[in-house]
Amino acid sequence: MCNDYRLEVDIASIAEDFEDLEINIAMPEGVPNVEAREDIKITDMAPIVRSSEGAALGELVNRRWSWPGPTGKPVYNYRSEKREFASHRCLVLCDGFYEFTDPTDKAQKRLDKWLFTMKDHRWFCMAGIWREYPDGEAFTLLTMDAGPDIAPYHHRQIIPLARDQWAAWLDPRVPASDVLKWLPEGRLVPTQVFGKPPAQGALAL
Repeated sequence: MCNDYRLEVDIASIAEDFEDLEINIAMPEGVPNVEAREDIKITDMAPIVRSSEGAALGELVNRRWSWPGPTGKPVYNYRSEKREFASHRCLVLCDGFYEFTDPTDKAQKRLDKWLFTMKDHRWFCMAGIWREYPDGEAFTLLTMDAGPDIAPYHHRQIIPLARDQWAAWLDPRVPASDVLKWLPEGRLVPTQVFGKPPAQGALAL
């Protein structure tokens, strides 16, 4: 499951792309202070676009990735199957996400690390939801059974959205099943990199 992703694209470029897509985005807390990061990890602060009840379709804010679950473990992934998500939807901004597999070199102790990027686009959005918790607000990434691009690496995947689905995901009137689908095969491009094994003891629902 995805517990590490990347965002190295500046907020100005992201805002321009939303404008080109005619998706009206507000920044109620000012322009988020976002540094380019190769690794965004569980409990880090990161930019999301959450659905809005105002004139803007969404609001660009910085929020924590994961909220504490009932046992205190962070909820960083959340199963999407048979759930409608009638409110609190969000787009999680990234330019790549990571999966880890058993090492191809058996002499290597750490897991192999794979970066998935989007073909033809410098950055993209993953489907998420957000909620309030005692210390503020946080988001989690939605997951589904793995599609053809991810299945060789993991049996589950996060849900990258095509650009023509971003506005639909921010609109709670649109059924979740109309939006949460695999991308066409070949849209996600894997590249092998090296990193530390995924963190242990976190909670995916």
